[in-house]
Amino acid sequence: MSNAARPAALVAMWPDVFSTLFDDARLARLHALCEVRDDETTGDLDDPALAARLAEVEVLITSWGTPPLTAERLDRMPRLRAVFHCAGTVRSLVTDAVWERGIVVTTAAEANAIPVAEFTFASIVLAGKRAQVFARDPRAHRREWRTLLETTNLSNLGRRVGVVGFSRIGRRVVALLQQLDAVEVLVADPYADATAVAAAGARLVPLDELLPNVDVLSLHAPELPETKRMIGAAQLAALPDGATVINTARGSLLDTDALAAECASGRLDAILDVTDPEPLPVHSPLLDLPNVSITPHIAGSLGRETLRMTDAALDDLERFLNGEDPREAVRVADLGVSA
Repeated sequence: MSNAARPAALVAMWPDVFSTLFDDARLARLHALCEVRDDETTGDLDDPALAARLAEVEVLITSWGTPPLTAERLDRMPRLRAVFHCAGTVRSLVTDAVWERGIVVTTAAEANAIPVAEFTFASIVLAGKRAQVFARDPRAHRREWRTLLETTNLSNLGRRVGVVGFSRIGRRVVALLQQLDAVEVLVADPYADATAVAAAGARLVPLDELLPNVDVLSLHAPELPETKRMIGAAQLAALPDGATVINTARGSLLDTDALAAECASGRLDAILDVTDPEPLPVHSPLLDLPNVSITPHIAGSLGRETLRMTDAALDDLERFLNGEDPREAVRVADLGVSA
């Protein structure tokens, strides 16, 4: 692509986000694809000093913290053709005004799904041995392992795992679970196709059928009005004694108080990478329970993993500039059922 053909682009990110997502190699690739001014990288799209630049921008590179693309902001970018998002969800970024103008939007959600699925799979395997519980017990190392031989639930053989949401992440978790011997995977998702679920090695069932028949409940549904606290007291009560609840999706999917009550009773364990609210208040009982493991929203892309999202965005940018369809274009119809 010649320099003359390169469209004007703006990296609409705050400096700390930009430095995480772009190393020298990826910045050089962006420069080869677009006309970019490094000194204009900013998360402030309302800066009056950007007015002239915004008027000529055709491509916007976005990520965490980029402000919503409202009609008012888009009016300042009359030539904008496409937005390439170096992160997962675009819910807080895209408004109806974007679709009304026919602007192409892509996401790096597939790249971000990889570490979340890996984290979830590792959590499921560790839950099979209650490793997170023993790790918090200072007396655990004194136990004689032979005393645990008759504790038949400390096993990953023949594990029964329930996956709620056959999403990008949910599908990857199902695929990773196939490595376990004699694993049985049940999926609950009103939008999933039973044939596709079966081809992935799982069985599609209603949620109320899934709950009493799993050792692990792993949540991968999107945050929607209809999924708010979809796992409440009744659903948790339906789980078998000794089951583990894993949430690497959104904290709002779970009724926090109901989960705390079940875990406090010792009936259920929980592994939470997200909570509601996030972070939890200091007085939350979940923070002190020995059978609850809480991590600070680390399942998603961190460190070198973030570069994979940048690569996905740049790949789609290159396809777009070559007249091809981006691989991860967001469709407005999908936003109602996806993260």
